Amino acid sequence: MTPDASQVPGAVAVILVAVATLAIGTWGVRFSRTTSDFFVASRTVRPRLNASAIGGEYLSAASFLGVAGLILTFGAEMLWYPVGWTAGYLVLMVLVAAPLRRSGAYTLPDFAEARLDSMAVRRLCSLLVALIGWLYLLPQFLGAGVTLRSTLGAPEWLGPVIVALVVLAGVSGGGMRSITFVQAFQYWLKLTALLIPAMVLLAVWLGDGAPDPTTATSVATATPPAEWSMPVGPDGGQGLYVTYSLIVATFLGTMGLPHVVVRFYTNPDGRAARRTTVVVLGLLGVFYLFPPVYGVLGRLYAPELYTEGRADAVTLLLPGLVVPGALGTALSTLVTAGAFAAFLSTASGLTISVAGVLSQDLLRGRLRASVRGFRLAAGLAVALPTLLAMRGVHANLADTVGLAFAVAASTFCPLLVLGIWWPRLTARGAVAGLVAGGGLASAAVVLTMAGGPGDDALVTGLPGVLLAQPAAWTVPIAFAVMVLVSLADGRRGAPVAWQVMVRLHAPERFKG
Repeated sequence: MTPDASQVPGAVAVILVAVATLAIGTWGVRFSRTTSDFFVASRTVRPRLNASAIGGEYLSAASFLGVAGLILTFGAEMLWYPVGWTAGYLVLMVLVAAPLRRSGAYTLPDFAEARLDSMAVRRLCSLLVALIGWLYLLPQFLGAGVTLRSTLGAPEWLGPVIVALVVLAGVSGGGMRSITFVQAFQYWLKLTALLIPAMVLLAVWLGDGAPDPTTATSVATATPPAEWSMPVGPDGGQGLYVTYSLIVATFLGTMGLPHVVVRFYTNPDGRAARRTTVVVLGLLGVFYLFPPVYGVLGRLYAPELYTEGRADAVTLLLPGLVVPGALGTALSTLVTAGAFAAFLSTASGLTISVAGVLSQDLLRGRLRASVRGFRLAAGLAVALPTLLAMRGVHANLADTVGLAFAVAASTFCPLLVLGIWWPRLTARGAVAGLVAGGGLASAAVVLTMAGGPGDDALVTGLPGVLLAQPAAWTVPIAFAVMVLVSLADGRRGAPVAWQVMVRLHAPERFKG
């Protein structure tokens, strides 16, 4: 496939981002010498650099493309996605960040085993890390396919292949130490790629007399324009349930995302972990000012993208549709570069977190927890989502990420909160809660993704709504099961529980 003249700038943008990613990653390789460098950058990453890297990996395809597409289609109620994704870090900072860093663990399964003294809990956590990681990787590869199709006319399988190869090269080369520099660069590239075109689009909108987006041609014809601008959907009780369930998933799911949690193991101490989280909140708050601009202005200038089934591409296409000539082409090229950076950075973080778990809990012998094993596990981490994306699995970008948040909130959130703050949590209680919350949330994910959208879904009506947004009922079930089974267990927590609790909560200066 050879791009025509109009597609050359987009191709150049993709190539430059890939080359820059590999170049920075190669530069970072010289700092990666030990296994600890590969897994947690030897716990020496300072707050500002770490916050930029977290912003780079956290702001995924759903943030860069999906939020604008959802707002274009459904309106202001979709603003709860970026609000929840940002506020989740506030919950993480208050409840989890510093104790988790003090635990001394490398991964979530490490923490679970240390806290509960149980290999069964560790194995279950490893399975859940892989499940959440793969579920979150899928929209990154799908987004890459959408980007290359929209800007280059390329087949959708090409995007996932390119992202997988670049990510594997970067992750295998230097692990966490190397990827930290890459992701920090990619955050600032993504912010620039959204900010500059958004400013130009707003100038055009003001020059047109600042028309009201709610009076534009209705994108979803069944939704009156006045309801499109409301923060809660038009479906009465169901719309209210969706909003609250989404808030539960995004507020509580952040702390259970493996690629987010592993970042806090790279801080020097608990205080640095908290400072990192404060900076992250600021970086995310600035970034999320801009995707809604594309969604709202897309309703004015490109409502046909919804009817054509291309709402997720509004961020990519809007600058070229609104701004004529070379400036529009340059702005579209910049957005394309930012989008591709989003896929690479988030996929890199997810690959590291899944590879770290697989290399410790799946591989045996000399490969276990080694640099060579880490590289092999990285290939396994990207293989399944790449194949699914190449086969054209149907999935809305932001909705798929929302489901990953729901699974994380239903599993690792109760495990971390109770494990850190409740000494009586037992291994049996943890297993029961993880199975209950994770099993129910995973079943909801499978039924939702297998059924397709709208009237074609396997389950419709209120049951379909409950499955599409399961967090409001799966999270309370997971917490309740963990508490009740632990109380009925008869054991006063793991034998080492109180020692671990002291380690989690005592400031570093009091430790010998």
